[in-house]
Amino acid sequence: MGEDRAATSGVPRITTISDKAVRPRRMAGARQAQQWLLTLLPTFPVLLLVLRLWQLSQQDMSTMLLLVQYVSPLGLLSALLIALVWAFPVVVLTFGVLGRLLRLSAPDRFDPERSLLASGTARTPGWVITAAVALGALTWQLRFLPSLLMLGLWLLALRTRYLHPDQPTRVLVVSVALPLAAAVLAYTVLGPAIWAAYRNDELATAALLAVPPAATLLLTGPIPGWIAPTLTHGLAFTVAAVLPVVMGAVFLRVPLLPTAAVEVVPKEPTATAPQASASPAPGGPASRSSGGTAEASPGPRNGGAANPDGRPSAADGRQVVLGALIAVTDTSTIVLDRTATVRFLPNGWVESQVLCPQPAAVPYSLVSVRGWPVEETALNWMMPRRPVVDPDVRCEGRLPGVR
Repeated sequence: MGEDRAATSGVPRITTISDKAVRPRRMAGARQAQQWLLTLLPTFPVLLLVLRLWQLSQQDMSTMLLLVQYVSPLGLLSALLIALVWAFPVVVLTFGVLGRLLRLSAPDRFDPERSLLASGTARTPGWVITAAVALGALTWQLRFLPSLLMLGLWLLALRTRYLHPDQPTRVLVVSVALPLAAAVLAYTVLGPAIWAAYRNDELATAALLAVPPAATLLLTGPIPGWIAPTLTHGLAFTVAAVLPVVMGAVFLRVPLLPTAAVEVVPKEPTATAPQASASPAPGGPASRSSGGTAEASPGPRNGGAANPDGRPSAADGRQVVLGALIAVTDTSTIVLDRTATVRFLPNGWVESQVLCPQPAAVPYSLVSVRGWPVEETALNWMMPRRPVVDPDVRCEGRLPGVR
């Protein structure tokens, strides 16, 4: 499963009777922390979903309860997975590097029974690291791929130094030659993009592309043992505190409901007239009615006032309601418009509906690497592009044929 083979490189760990005597008292640290982590971890996605619905309802409890009633749980989980799939490689690789650095630098302080960081490192199999690197290569933006290369080579070098301390040639190749070759290749490919980012005053993009390849050579071996526990645990706590905030900020921008434009044509209600109790006079009004019913007269226009049931009257005319489509029931189409107002549109009034695509994000950076924009992921780059078509005017809130 894991890689915890020895407390010191090349020296097997010997368990004595005194160790077994004090172990129950020392197990309270990592094991209890792991139990609390496994208990609280499932609540974090639920908390994100509730906060997103609360934000979507503009902090109105009735609207939020309506959204909870109609929004599909599978749709919520799909949006959560697509938006935050990048976080899994961040967690696995970052904590993997910190844990392996602690184990190699201060083996006497690497205790899986007291440290949650050490416990996670000892129990994480190699295939999880490989899967995290592959997933990061597909889901991280191009400007973060040099950081992924840096983390992956750090993990490989630290793992090789720990598992094969008696093979200096292998350690030298993995710790020095491979990072150096990767840095040269990275700068060859990314050099024009780094210069373009610098000329366009995109210093953050230039740093993300230029710094990680050089930093790959810095952390392929142990650090001083006296600072390793403080540094690794401090960085681990920092990442654990900052990452949920970043994940929440990203997810709160993700749409949970489809955006639709509903064309509404208000119609006058019809009424039923009572049956005539006597024979009507020839040519009278009742003789022109069929079956004792009559169409209710429209009555005077009221300038767009609402009917007693709260619906807009026919004087409002044809309109387009643009917003998030919540549900379509037997009687009405429920839409959350742009002002966070829930609109119950009678199905008899709905003339047409159209699904509006999500607007493309405005790129922050104009830098590209051989035609690949730095804000694109490899997964998006490989996916087929949606054909460019003229947008439906109803998605702009306008009626067809009306300029």
